[in-house]
Amino acid sequence: MTIIDGELLPLKDGALHVREDGPRDAPALLLIHGTAATARTWDALTPLLTGSHRVIRVDLLGHGRSAKPAGGGYAVPDHARRAAEALDLLGVGRAAVAGHSSGGTVATALAERRPDLVSALALVGTGPCMDAFIGPETGRPPAGGAPAAWPPGDEQIRAMATSGFSRPGFRVPAELLDDLRDSLRDTPPAVFAAVMRAPRDYLEERTLPERLAPLGIPLLVIFGEDDRRWRPSSAADYRAVPGARIELIPGVGHTPVLEDAPRTAELLLSFL
Repeated sequence: MTIIDGELLPLKDGALHVREDGPRDAPALLLIHGTAATARTWDALTPLLTGSHRVIRVDLLGHGRSAKPAGGGYAVPDHARRAAEALDLLGVGRAAVAGHSSGGTVATALAERRPDLVSALALVGTGPCMDAFIGPETGRPPAGGAPAAWPPGDEQIRAMATSGFSRPGFRVPAELLDDLRDSLRDTPPAVFAAVMRAPRDYLEERTLPERLAPLGIPLLVIFGEDDRRWRPSSAADYRAVPGARIELIPGVGHTPVLEDAPRTAELLLSFL
């Protein structure tokens, strides 16, 4: 089955929006966005990777242009299962996987579920456990319940996004805010609450280093030194994973893939 850039993959839970860039015969690299974000998180990074990789981006179910069914199964392992199904449909037998923020929990769950499919794993700004969370309440995965006001207004959306950056003078790209606004506008509040709650449930069940240590999959961990959502020093927790490579980028916050895409790409490519 051939999927063109921006097409929808028909999965049994609902259509999954997929974007592909780069040579189809190059090594595959799957990029997974964080909670309440979309595949556009990777816009600045993707062109720096396509010279050597087939870059595949998805909008997770409940996000972006993917389906947002009520009761759609939004637990982290459900997202991982669908990511594996998408790669299978695309004919990808082996892929490196990178996850940003809570997208790293989905990447981890994918490695747990299909270690045969994941050749290497990169976690960017992904807290190892909930104890490492230091962000504002706007960025915290809630214990339950939908927001009181829905959909959020422009100021709320900007506040949600802004805590993800800290580089002086950095402006959140307007197209990213537009994409987030469009995504949230047609997201039922119960679905939003479910996707926000899922990473917390996954992390509280077991930490990411505990999950990854026995898998034997090469691991790269990237944090911005000025991350305002997850304690940057918590990157050291991943040393429990044998052979893990840990990199901190100075002058960068929670979203190195946008704040310093060239440095992030350099680290990813040297690792891969």
